[in-house]
Amino acid sequence: MRSKLELTFISITFFFTFLFFITIGSLFLIPTPQGFFQALFSPEMIYALKLTLVTSIISAFFVMIFAIPMAYTLSRYEFPLKTFVKSILDLPIAFPEIVIGIALLMLLGSNMLGDYFEALGISIVFTPIGVVVAQFFVALPYAVRVLYSTFSFVNPRYEFVSRSLGYSELETFGNVTLPLSKNGIFAAGIISLARCIGTFASVLFVGGGIFMKTETLSIALYLNLSTGDVDMAITAGILLVIISFIAIIVMEKYAQENQI
Repeated sequence: MRSKLELTFISITFFFTFLFFITIGSLFLIPTPQGFFQALFSPEMIYALKLTLVTSIISAFFVMIFAIPMAYTLSRYEFPLKTFVKSILDLPIAFPEIVIGIALLMLLGSNMLGDYFEALGISIVFTPIGVVVAQFFVALPYAVRVLYSTFSFVNPRYEFVSRSLGYSELETFGNVTLPLSKNGIFAAGIISLARCIGTFASVLFVGGGIFMKTETLSIALYLNLSTGDVDMAITAGILLVIISFIAIIVMEKYAQENQI
């Protein structure tokens, strides 16, 4: 027999899950089947799909590479200005994504660092590299926040025991800390990939939203909606939903099989 509190909480959970399901599902009812398939196999949509997948995977990979040492540093080490550093890293979570886009455009544009990168033969603004950079800066604070909480819950006593047995700091980190943190690392990976796939405003500013050059799925949705091509816009939205759903299902299945 379930308690009243349990029934209430389950009802709230089901209600809002149903609400989300109906809201997302309504996307699939808008385009006609013919319009959907024409949009799906158009060169523009195929390009946007490939660019979204490639840039998101690359960005999420680099996010995790840098977020793990950063989060571990914040959770374990004491150093000057630590509170300030944590605040700066959390700041992008609090303000709108469009602010990151404008800031990156100013920093990487010709007014500041853009000319230096151009001199080295590296073009960032309005190129696919700019898309990766924008996705990276949007997703990094979320990954650091999740991993910081994860490392903070790992008991330092296990690391002390490892060090007392003669293992180096790096060996202890690789053989003790990381395995104990695998659930948080896995969650941070999911969040990073999801944020990279769905990034819009910063990608629009840094990538420029150029047709079939820096056009990710979210940009394709925006460009086609602004020109009145509803079938193309909604198809891009549906693809974003499907990709995100598949990514989460695959990762959840992997987590269950590996008991993560």
